[in-house]
Parts: sequence; C-alpha cells; structure tokens
Amino acid sequence: MSRIIFWLALVFLVIFAVRSKIRAAQKRHQQQFRQPPQAQQPQPAPQPGQTYKARAAAQAANDAEVMLQCAHCGVFYPASETVQANGRDYCSAAHAALPSA
Repeated sequence: MSRIIFWLALVFLVIFAVRSKIRAAQKRHQQQFRQPPQAQQPQPAPQPGQTYKARAAAQAANDAEVMLQCAHCGVFYPASETVQANGRDYCSAAHAALPSA
C-alpha cells in the first residue's frame, strides 16, 4: 500500500513541476511580446450575463489592428508598417519609390 502512495505522490509532483515550467515559459513569452504601455487600450468590463465566446470576440475586436491597402500592389498590411509617399500608403519603401501609374 505504501508503494502505491509513493508512486502516486511521485506522479503528482512530476505533473506539478511540468505545469509550473509551462506556465513560467508562457509568462516569459507574453512579457517578451507585450505591447508598450502607451499602445495598450483599457479593457472594457465584462457585461453581466455575457458568455465566454462573446467576451473573447470583444477582446479580439479590441486587439485587431487597422489594415491598409498598398496603392501600388493592392496587398493589405498592418497600419503600423505603412510607408507614406505623395499622400498615399504603400506596403514597402520599394513600392513607394516606384513611379505612380
């Protein structure tokens, strides 16, 4: 009986250690790729009776970045990567340097 308790305790400790390591790695990853504080927007308070899916959809909508279309090739890209020239938005400096059609 004591052997069974020993093995169960050992399995429990191994599982606990692995989960702890995974959580620490996830925290480090989130901190590494976190946006600067000035770019973060305040999170709206969850509405009473709001489902988890509805809150997740609202969170995704808040986190979404505006997409722009390149004036040369028509590709959509994040607004943070825009290159502006002659009052138009381009996806890269190479497209901004090309003559306008």
